Amino acid sequence: MSPSRSSPVYASSASPAYNSYTPSSSSSSSSSENFIYGGSSPYTPPRQVWVDPKNLANCGDASQIQGNVSPYVKQLILNTFIAYGAGDEHCFGHSVAKAVKFVDISAHESHEKQGRMEATTVAEILVSKSMLNGAGMLHGGCLAFLIDNCCSTPLVTLGLIKNINGVGVTQSMNIMFHSPAPVGSCLRITSTSIAMGGRIMSARCEVINKKTGSVVASAYLNKMQPTISKL
Repeated sequence: MSPSRSSPVYASSASPAYNSYTPSSSSSSSSSENFIYGGSSPYTPPRQVWVDPKNLANCGDASQIQGNVSPYVKQLILNTFIAYGAGDEHCFGHSVAKAVKFVDISAHESHEKQGRMEATTVAEILVSKSMLNGAGMLHGGCLAFLIDNCCSTPLVTLGLIKNINGVGVTQSMNIMFHSPAPVGSCLRITSTSIAMGGRIMSARCEVINKKTGSVVASAYLNKMQPTISKL
């Protein structure tokens, strides 16, 4: 169930009646900025969950991430991405995931979806030599890894706003590869939530070469809440 329009959970500059979150003086964000989700108290997991973003240790600095969600939520997203997507130094793709920099995390009411909330995250990464295939281009498997993890973040964001858990396991992923990305390319990964049901969640993603503007890949991702007893 989505929060009501009078709820302090989110606020919109387009709807002045919404309550906004006022950041502390230590926040790097402007005091005139309205935040979608502003505090720790409204979010409590509705049931036993696999990964609860609120219980993860702080990983990295989220103060430079732009967007209209609060600093608190930005930090939760970063914590989840690092703990769940990157893992420790022995985990697959650790160095690649650690190189990802989130630049924007936002949410808004979609007019096309009759006011339903939609979350978008934007991340960037520089293609390094360790990410290449034998032809000297970004490996498709590495790109799939990036999409899987980055495209999951708007679902976690939306889950925090809707007071449900948005961290799931990947059920299916459909990737279209459009153009190669050589070493040194700066990739901009924009991911947007599509739908969030009881157990099934979906998001879409587009990967752009920031310098040339060419589309490197586009994708759709489906995730689901795992059954705890099966883990």
